[in-house]
Amino acid sequence: SCPLLKHISIYCLKLTYYKEISKRRDHQTKTKTKMASKAFFFSFFVVSVVCLSSLAGFSAADADDFDRFQIQGSVYCDTCRVQFVTRLSKFLEGAKVKLECRSRTNGTLALTKEAVTDKTGSYMMEVTGDHEEEVCQLVLVQSPDSGCSDVSEEAYLRNAAKISLTANDGIVSHETRIVNPLGFMVKTPSADCPAAFKELGIVPDVTF
Repeated sequence: SCPLLKHISIYCLKLTYYKEISKRRDHQTKTKTKMASKAFFFSFFVVSVVCLSSLAGFSAADADDFDRFQIQGSVYCDTCRVQFVTRLSKFLEGAKVKLECRSRTNGTLALTKEAVTDKTGSYMMEVTGDHEEEVCQLVLVQSPDSGCSDVSEEAYLRNAAKISLTANDGIVSHETRIVNPLGFMVKTPSADCPAAFKELGIVPDVTF
């Protein structure tokens, strides 16, 4: 046999072997690259879904926050029939108040809710929903003291009991609404009222 042909055959076999090895390596590299790409896009998809879900959750929570209001107020016995709190006033436990929201256009009652005062004369209620298109106010319903149960019908007092229940009113603290104190009145003012008024430096239009 010819030595030259033998070397050529061995060279050709080696060349074929290395080409095959190179092809396999290329195939493995491409496979790994494809798998890595798929893993990356899958991870990206999962992260995107989680982020969008979280964002939706935060948006929903924000919306809920802006549509939920805590109303706080108090009820007292006006022993001087002046409809503001003095040192002779007594806060009432067990007084019942009611929230009423009526349409601005036709006065239809859209919302009503009641609350009862605690031992400090305070009450609290939670209201959901935006009531920008309604007029909302707190009204006195029932006094626990039969000797202090008169309710004033003065228009300015009804205005004072109005409350805004919308997040679009520019109020920074949108979650809590504080209502002016509401007072039931005694039929006859206390004899101590003139001295209390003098301390305040006022002369109210009250007959004793």
